Amino acid sequence: MQDIKKYEAMAKLDLPENERQWISGCVNVLVESFNELQKIDTSGVQPLVTALNIQNVFREDTCAKMLSREELLSNAPEQYDCYFQAPKTLG
Repeated sequence: MQDIKKYEAMAKLDLPENERQWISGCVNVLVESFNELQKIDTSGVQPLVTALNIQNVFREDTCAKMLSREELLSNAPEQYDCYFQAPKTLG
């Protein structure tokens, strides 16, 4: 319960006692669950990045036609000094 009050102070909360009790119960369930998991012998087990049986799904890197700056800016509604110009968003 002391940890709950410490976290409550860090978050600048003022929880009623019944909520502290409920949170404390939830934390105890989590701690017990992790304690059970720590009892499992995982020596010799390779760590997994994913449980799915997939490999690299990226496409091949292929060359494509590069557009010139003039071609790109030809579609811009507004441009300034060879750059796209957009409306100011911050005051």
